[in-house]
Amino acid sequence: MKSNLEPIRGILARNIKKYRKFLGYSQEKLAEKANLSAQTLNDIEGCRRWVSSLTITKLAKALCIAEYQLLVPLEANETKNNRGSSLKGLITLQDNIINTINIQFDKAKDTGDFSL
Repeated sequence: MKSNLEPIRGILARNIKKYRKFLGYSQEKLAEKANLSAQTLNDIEGCRRWVSSLTITKLAKALCIAEYQLLVPLEANETKNNRGSSLKGLITLQDNIINTINIQFDKAKDTGDFSL
């Protein structure tokens, strides 16, 4: 018998992978940033392991997103039509800008180069 958590695991796995790839992180790099083992992250992305709320918080923080964004289906996180004129589209755009800024800041922290 299938668990009621299986669809949620799939949503969580797809969202982690989507945001991880958007940031250009390998599983190993994301696992390190979230203070998890690479195997644990691999199991989560492979829908083989459920996570605690603390782990969701760690992953969201490492991905520079809100926790809910890991649990909402991708269709609800993105607006494919008319992005600029809808609230969802504006929120997605804002999230992308914040993520880009955070990526640049992380790179600057890694290299010590804070020049523009």
